[in-house]
Amino acid sequence: MDIPVREIQRRLGADNPWWRAGAGIDSEEAAWPRRAYFPHFCRLALEVGVRRAVVLIGPRRVGKTVMLKHLVQRLLDDGVGGTEILYASLDTPLYSGRGLESMVRLFMDSHEHGSDRQLWILFDEVQYHKDWEVHLKSLVDSYPRIRFIASGSAAAALRMKSRESGAGRFTEFLLPPLTFAEYLNFAGREEELIVQRQGGAGPARFLARDIDALNTEFLNYLNYGGFPEAVMNEAVRVDPSRFLRQDIIDKVLLKDLPSLYGISDTQELNRFFNVLAFNTGDEVGLEALSKHSGIAKQRLGEYLEYLEAAFLIRRVHRIDAGALRMKRARTFKVYLTNPSVRAALFGFVRGDDAAMGNLAETAVWGQWLHDTGISQSLHYARWRVGRQDLEVDIVSLDPRTQKPRFAIEIKWSDAIVGQGKELRGLKELAERHELARLPLVTTRTRSEQLELDGITIDFVPVALHCYTIGRNLLRPKFGETDAGTHGAVRHGERSEGA
Repeated sequence: MDIPVREIQRRLGADNPWWRAGAGIDSEEAAWPRRAYFPHFCRLALEVGVRRAVVLIGPRRVGKTVMLKHLVQRLLDDGVGGTEILYASLDTPLYSGRGLESMVRLFMDSHEHGSDRQLWILFDEVQYHKDWEVHLKSLVDSYPRIRFIASGSAAAALRMKSRESGAGRFTEFLLPPLTFAEYLNFAGREEELIVQRQGGAGPARFLARDIDALNTEFLNYLNYGGFPEAVMNEAVRVDPSRFLRQDIIDKVLLKDLPSLYGISDTQELNRFFNVLAFNTGDEVGLEALSKHSGIAKQRLGEYLEYLEAAFLIRRVHRIDAGALRMKRARTFKVYLTNPSVRAALFGFVRGDDAAMGNLAETAVWGQWLHDTGISQSLHYARWRVGRQDLEVDIVSLDPRTQKPRFAIEIKWSDAIVGQGKELRGLKELAERHELARLPLVTTRTRSEQLELDGITIDFVPVALHCYTIGRNLLRPKFGETDAGTHGAVRHGERSEGA
């Protein structure tokens, strides 16, 4: 009942067109813009002197497969022979049950490669191979002249972190969803809509040539722009839920997470995630969630941990006016790591929808997730003064002093400009702490600087703010794109971007 070797060879030949003289990767994939992460991923993958496999991980549908194909094209452009490169997607039914080493041997025998030949082997969707960590580590040890590169969904990262099989033999590279700056580049609108201010020290600053047009693209970004495939493919763009829901939600919630953690009630997990996704950016507590959902608090805590580890959500913790964490914090905020997931679940949003405030806040948080160090320093502040609750959406604490270094209030409205009463929390925080830069409030279209009750506040359109964060984190003006040591930018390697 075994699948004939010739059938496997035929499929490998179809998936590796560069084995034919003069051929390269698929022309449509070759035309896709490169992710901002691509130059550093290349540098990591091309370090053949390091005896490690590179494992490209991330949520589903963020462009991992295309990045592997772009790496193949880079190798070909650098003069590597096409027959020295193997690409195999392990979700292909023909490869089911076939070991990784048997694939390597078949490739080497088919092209008569000796053990001393420098080869490149790319395993896509590696999580579909049982115990892949063990087998990949063995391959790295057994074939020192082969550079192994693998990709897997976030579930693969979870499994990797739960075992020590690959210790010392794997280097992880995290690929998050698109930033707003990357989206504009993919959509071909960046140069048309953005201009960089000249001069000045510190992070680059930008202006919108046409804020209304930029906001139109910002809405597109919220609805589908976190997914490269949706940006580049009109059929996916028109109806993202049809194309993306199964891969992004169903496979993760109903297959990946249950298989990793032994979750028996997948429908319960699915319903819980839907509630979180619909209310992204809201403050929640386990007591209220348990009462509302009928799910025990302990199980809710486990679900939150699983969803966060799968890179679907991000929990953000609360501080008070003195920048102190609550010792017995009962509430926290939950954000989608990709705002476009909400549209994939519940349909497109428009500029006047009630959800826009929370989605704008979610989008800003999504940009900061591309810098591991800064994102870990971010909290929200809420405290009580008399009968009034005061709040600030984002407060960054200095990792050394644990004092606030910047504070941001996120709005999708121009009415907030000049409304000192509505910004009482931000003003009080700025009065109590010496911030490294002016407190900032986002708007829909207005950009100006005002003094309110002795506190100077920057007002910036939220779309421009999101662009600025992503642009400064991932594409510094002074050189080639770099995204930090292993994918998402590490603390201390970039300016704060806003």
